[in-house]
Amino acid sequence: MTGAAPGAGVGLHATAVIHGESGVLILGPSGSGKSALALALMARASAAGAFGALVGDDRVYVREADGRLIATGAANLAGTIERRTAGLIQVRHEPAAVVRLAVELSGRGREWPRMPDDHDGVSVIAGVRAPRLALDSGLAAADQAQAVEERLAALAAGNRGRIGISLEHCAAVHKNSPSAISPPA
Repeated sequence: MTGAAPGAGVGLHATAVIHGESGVLILGPSGSGKSALALALMARASAAGAFGALVGDDRVYVREADGRLIATGAANLAGTIERRTAGLIQVRHEPAAVVRLAVELSGRGREWPRMPDDHDGVSVIAGVRAPRLALDSGLAAADQAQAVEERLAALAAGNRGRIGISLEHCAAVHKNSPSAISPPA
């Protein structure tokens, strides 16, 4: 398949979506449920009043930009995704996303270890480290989507923790004593 601009990056057999403020790259063998998970994530985002859109289905290009992983879809397939037994459908789409999580589906008939050794899995894609979530393809897409949302929430909470001071704490400090800035105990 073609449709990517020159210099678009490394082509992957993958699907990418935006869920809320996070790009999610979904990897796995053919028939593992990448499109079904993408559709479930977009539906859950919409139901929660959050933003959800397809970046690319079946063919995604990834590249590094300022230490971040950027995913783009094939231009000639923009907004097109396959829904099994229904064929190709058109959905809301965006041309690119910053990938916050790489989801790796096991493939049908194959399972990941029940208790993985690496709880904070990391994938290296196009030279960029990205948090990784391994999911069994045998799970329902709704269950997979919930697991993705939980991992995204945990990552977001962890990122706020690395800053060392929450926005709520900043507001409280500013309101009550602007000169005494200290992280919460």
